Amino acid sequence: MRILLISSSARGHAIADALKRSPKNPELISVCSSANPGIQELAEEQHVLTPLTNIDAILTIAKNTKPNLAVIGPEDPIASGIANTLEEVGIPTVAPLKSLAQIESSKGFTRNLLKKYGINCSPQFRVYTKDTMKNMNKFIEQELKENFVVKYDALKGGKGVKVSGEHFNSIDDGVTYAKQCIEECGQVVIEEKLIGCEFSLMSFVSGTQVIDMPAVQDHKRAYAEDTGPNTGGMGTYSDANHSLPFLEKDDLERAKEINRLVAKALLKESGKPYRGILYGGFMATADGVKLIEYNCRFGDPEALNVLPILSSDFVAICEGIVNGELSEKLVQFEHKATVCKYIVPKGYPENKDQKGMEVVFPKPTKNARIYLGDVSSLDTILLRKITRDDIYILGSSRTAGIVGIGDTLEEAEQIAQRLCKQVKGPVRFRSDIGTRDLTTKRVSLLRNLRS
Repeated sequence: MRILLISSSARGHAIADALKRSPKNPELISVCSSANPGIQELAEEQHVLTPLTNIDAILTIAKNTKPNLAVIGPEDPIASGIANTLEEVGIPTVAPLKSLAQIESSKGFTRNLLKKYGINCSPQFRVYTKDTMKNMNKFIEQELKENFVVKYDALKGGKGVKVSGEHFNSIDDGVTYAKQCIEECGQVVIEEKLIGCEFSLMSFVSGTQVIDMPAVQDHKRAYAEDTGPNTGGMGTYSDANHSLPFLEKDDLERAKEINRLVAKALLKESGKPYRGILYGGFMATADGVKLIEYNCRFGDPEALNVLPILSSDFVAICEGIVNGELSEKLVQFEHKATVCKYIVPKGYPENKDQKGMEVVFPKPTKNARIYLGDVSSLDTILLRKITRDDIYILGSSRTAGIVGIGDTLEEAEQIAQRLCKQVKGPVRFRSDIGTRDLTTKRVSLLRNLRS
């Protein structure tokens, strides 16, 4: 079996690792935006291609390598229609078609879909265009009481969402940004600012067959105690019971129900089955579980938590997704807790001063993983063979996800923390992720909101 993997970053490394653990022993044909050393070590071939939305170039690689299956990591090629193109030439793809990928690429599409099919999990919202934007001030002032979020209605690298009190000092500031969004992408979503505890629930989906992964909590803020600017994600954790300490049973069941209802709604809306990963970003609030947004792929870092504890055959799951034969028996996760802490350059995300400097990783223990992100191999840079295969060159983005795996959150956190401390170079990480102190604060926050 040959599998075409289109993905860079530590998420791509985690996907490649899960595929290579399959008893089917697949050959990996990797297409990355930069030479990822972790993926390169696992793949039979690695092609470097920038950008990954170059569909024609990917199609050429696919025709030359003749894969049996394709797996797509990042959202940009999915939203650009890579699944449509590959399936047209007979390559089944673990990613939704372009029309279905709007669940991530268009915030307005998602909110309207939920409303149309009676899936009651949205905050108050309005979708505005040039023809309707005159009433934005009134909606924010009278209905949202000045607590609002403005969402750019297209993919923008995670930078299109801005929040009152953080990015805006006034309603006028928010309206100005909303008008800029409309000028650039045609429409904008303005919605209620939610208060609560965020969590991620990813599901394997094939049509209306939906099999859930363990719930995960991400930490976007750059620094400890959830301070500093938002990032691509500084780390994540999942618990051994596949829930999270602050979630009630009903919270998780509701999130699972929403994913199932959305899969059905997408089929009704488009007449085509959703095949791939459906990733719901939820918030547990005083009024129950609300949807923040949907993504059409694995989360990063969330993939780094769930894939290491996937004990069943990931290739068989992928085949089940594309063949319409996905079932509960194909998907098994160990009942282990995981804590992922991202190693990042010291200046991340504001400056890139450490780019090009060396970083050295320790050897991971049996109950840990190191997934490489924005780094380069020394032998690639210097064009010579070296003996130190643990030395890499820093890029400007997230360097590597270090994952601890244990019977308890405390054990998993200690394993990840210990390895992170052994990394040498001009880097940092958030030491508070997965700690009892931080999870207890989440539990207290939600308890207080609901009381």
